[in-house]
Amino acid sequence: MKQIWAPWRIEYIKGEKPDGCIFCDAPEKEAEESLLLFDGSLSMVLLNRYPYNNGHLMVAPKRHEADLEALTVEESIDVFRLLRHSVAVLRQIFNPDGFNIGLNIGQAAGAGIEDHLHWHIVPRWSGDTNFMPLLAEVRVIPEHLLETLSALRPHFERL
Repeated sequence: MKQIWAPWRIEYIKGEKPDGCIFCDAPEKEAEESLLLFDGSLSMVLLNRYPYNNGHLMVAPKRHEADLEALTVEESIDVFRLLRHSVAVLRQIFNPDGFNIGLNIGQAAGAGIEDHLHWHIVPRWSGDTNFMPLLAEVRVIPEHLLETLSALRPHFERL
């Protein structure tokens, strides 16, 4: 079994959380601060500030909701539409060999933000694991987040 190791995320997990919700607050901030790629009427797409890999995105409903069963049919369809679009854009821009796509519900399941549902899309490349996370607790992300934001943003403006 292969595992994704991200020991640098423990700083975020154990650290003090800012007031508010990163998803609810994102539309009110500059894109460079929030890393918001798309702000729709029902859902949104953001870059993950603490990525597992380059191009790690998050798709979330606009409504602040922690319960999957509470999403409306329209919200569910819109989230899935953005998941599909995000995968297509990441394939085009980064040409990954595969993806990890997941939703963590609750702290016990690994949700770092448990009050607002969000799906992770992590592009994966064959051989993208190496010794750095294990020996040095360092993950190599080859591109600055703002460069990734600039590369992806035009593909979300067309939605």
